[in-house]
Amino acid sequence: MNLRFQALSGRDRPSRLGGYVLAVLAVALTCALQLALQPLLGGQSPFLFLVAAVLVTAFYADLGPAVLAVALSVAGGLTLLLADGSLSAMEAVRVVVFGLVAGGLILLGRQAIQAHLTAVEMGARSDADARRAALCAEELNLLAESATDHAIFMVDAADEVTVWNKGAERLFGWSEAEAVGRSGAAFFPAAAAAAGTPARDLAEALAQGRLTSERWQRRRDGTEFLAEVTVTPQRDGDGNLRGYAKVLRDITDRHAFERAVERRERHLQSILDTVPDAMIVIDGRGLIISFSAAAQTMFGYSEEELIGRNVSLLMPSPDRERHDSYLYRYHKTGERRIIGLSRLVTGLRKDGRAFPMEIKVGEAQSEGQQIFTGFVRDLTDKHRTEARVNELQSELVHVSRLSAMGTMATTLAHELNQPLTAIANYAQAAEPIIDSDRAEDRALLREVFEEMSGQTMRAGAIVRRLREFIARGEVEKRVEDLPELIEEAAALALVGAREHGVTAQIDLDPAATPVLVDRVQIQQVLINLIRNAVEAMEDSAVRRLLVASTVEEGGMIRITVADSGPGIARDVAGQLFQAFVSTKSSGMGLGLSICRTIVEAHGGRIRAGESAEGGAEFQFTLPMAEEEEEEG
Repeated sequence: MNLRFQALSGRDRPSRLGGYVLAVLAVALTCALQLALQPLLGGQSPFLFLVAAVLVTAFYADLGPAVLAVALSVAGGLTLLLADGSLSAMEAVRVVVFGLVAGGLILLGRQAIQAHLTAVEMGARSDADARRAALCAEELNLLAESATDHAIFMVDAADEVTVWNKGAERLFGWSEAEAVGRSGAAFFPAAAAAAGTPARDLAEALAQGRLTSERWQRRRDGTEFLAEVTVTPQRDGDGNLRGYAKVLRDITDRHAFERAVERRERHLQSILDTVPDAMIVIDGRGLIISFSAAAQTMFGYSEEELIGRNVSLLMPSPDRERHDSYLYRYHKTGERRIIGLSRLVTGLRKDGRAFPMEIKVGEAQSEGQQIFTGFVRDLTDKHRTEARVNELQSELVHVSRLSAMGTMATTLAHELNQPLTAIANYAQAAEPIIDSDRAEDRALLREVFEEMSGQTMRAGAIVRRLREFIARGEVEKRVEDLPELIEEAAALALVGAREHGVTAQIDLDPAATPVLVDRVQIQQVLINLIRNAVEAMEDSAVRRLLVASTVEEGGMIRITVADSGPGIARDVAGQLFQAFVSTKSSGMGLGLSICRTIVEAHGGRIRAGESAEGGAEFQFTLPMAEEEEEEG
């Protein structure tokens, strides 16, 4: 069988020349055998053995050598027949019949060989296909068994399990022996199975060609899990439905994580939508990629209008034209000038109105992309409120000054009465000598008028200082000479103090100047503290007042007002600078509170303590003016 297959398949066939040699040798050997056996064969046909030569040649060689073998056989047979005498009619017929039969044998043999060869090749191909199919099936089975994180199984058209992999065993808890033959509905929760969900899934997969969905599944122990399910109909070569392939993956943890992420995102979005600060996110090129609800309200643009546009649209000139260069410089140098810091800048609304805002910018990397997040706060209301507070504070300070003047009214009236009385007396004294021509009278008259002028200037100075002090104006800080400011305030506050036995000592450090202050407000603090000290010493045997200034470390100046009165009562010492707290029976309790407000607004601090003589001592500080402030 092996030899024949090789001959038929052409593996050991001779070459074309070898086939012709085979034909000649086969016919020659056959003729030789015919001659050797002639005595035994008698009158038998010489073509009996020649048929074998033709068959051998046709079997082992191609068509050409076989035809040659037929021709040589006919020639050999005729030679043998003619050797016995003339050729009879019957022998001629035999020659013709032999030629026809030999040709037919050649044709039939060739067809048979070809058919057998085709059959052998098809068999070999079928065997190879079978081996490949077996190998693929084995590999597919190994793949299915190795996918332990996926449940892979098949159900037939009646939804009964026919194939069950290791992943299905692990996920559901049923072994292959237990699962095969079980209905696919057994793996659904009872409510879903009762509602017909398994059958609907198969029907939908059959209609669509494939179904992918998320379904709750049931394990053998009754616990449930959420799975991503893919159902694919399986058909045979004729298109008949054989069943369904199901692939499941447990996504319970993933689903829970996604829900948690969604909840956090919704929570974060709700915060971003409700916080008053606007949030703007831009990429490394300055293009807007996120624009919060607060930002939409603040700037007047919708998010759709700004996504993909340059953030410089929200800035007035010249920041609008410079913004891209700022980004370029940061990318090139890495130098941070605004990132991580709060800056006060100006924004531009959609309607063209500019407004003050505070911005803080943070930097982050998202999926390899550099992004900047800016949190923006509109300062319009804050500035408006601050302006109103300043206005109210100015009014309150003005009222306080008027109140202070009210308490000083009697003393001021007495102080003004002295120069006015002197003027009147000098006028009466001058009247009798106005018409006199004597030289001594004219000298006396000149002295009288000089005294009247002096008293008039004295009264005018008192009125001028009083008018400047109580005048209501805007708060305006200027560089002032502190010693001059203190002396003017002390002169006004100490009106009438000498008549009450108060000895005032003014000890000012020439180096303790200049200061950047609102002149009238600081004078108000000094007058308030000095008047309080004078009033506190009304019942004291010793009435000494000290007003001093000195330079402290850190560029601050300390001003001290100390008295020799009874001091500060302990029960009010801790609340002394609170509003409506007063040690006076008729006081409103606003003076010291206003003093603290003024001092702190100037960048200083105020405190109260005990003086060296046992009385009260108030000290407050003011920052010295720097050179650029002094020049500007």
